[in-house]
Amino acid sequence: MSEAALAISEDDPVLETDFAKEMVRQMRAVDTYGTYDNWPVERILEPFVLTKEKKREIPVIGDPDEITMSRVKALYNAISAMIEKECGQMAVPMINLTHEGFGRALITVGKLVVMDRTLRDVHRFGFPTLSKMKDEADKLLSVAVEIVGQHPKVAGM
Repeated sequence: MSEAALAISEDDPVLETDFAKEMVRQMRAVDTYGTYDNWPVERILEPFVLTKEKKREIPVIGDPDEITMSRVKALYNAISAMIEKECGQMAVPMINLTHEGFGRALITVGKLVVMDRTLRDVHRFGFPTLSKMKDEADKLLSVAVEIVGQHPKVAGM
């Protein structure tokens, strides 16, 4: 993949956010062979951006590969890390996916479930733009932090 073919520009303001930095951290954490070590940030986050054209190229029926599943895990790990940073308590993501790409993602803080998402068509996992991915993560983060604030005793257990 050439640098010119990237859908994310290197001067995208989203790349400077805490969310983007955490996503890069999580993607590098799952990179056991060090492939991403010398890659620019926009190239690491590129697979999360799936335009309508790219989605059309992916068959409707298909099983997600391990790389796609690791991207799903990286997203929810990043959101968990940000929840932890906001509320100061450990947030734990739990993802259960079938081989067909259906499942559920949960994030718990203590005994409190702060996020619950149904996952469908994981083989087509992605967002139209990097900004949309950040908006979705910010929405999940704010709801989770609000739930922790409403139930601090359960979250603190």
